Amino acid sequence: MSNRSIVAFAAICAVAVTMVAGQARAEVLKKEPPMGALREGQVVLVDDGSCPSGQIKEVTGGNHVAAGGFKHIVRTRRCIAR
Repeated sequence: MSNRSIVAFAAICAVAVTMVAGQARAEVLKKEPPMGALREGQVVLVDDGSCPSGQIKEVTGGNHVAAGGFKHIVRTRRCIAR
């Protein structure tokens, strides 16, 4: 391989890694999504000022099955480090 080919290959790899890393980053919302808007187990970060300085709220969606359903997983919230 020539030096030019190696540099081009390295650039393509760097772009691909950057794209994958960007997709893995969680979206930060300004307010918590309404009930039913999150899938069961889906995690979002919410920067609404309800957590102490240096922390952000992590919200995990539940399944919101009506009373009497077979399983009910509630939405959970906790403050985590940024």
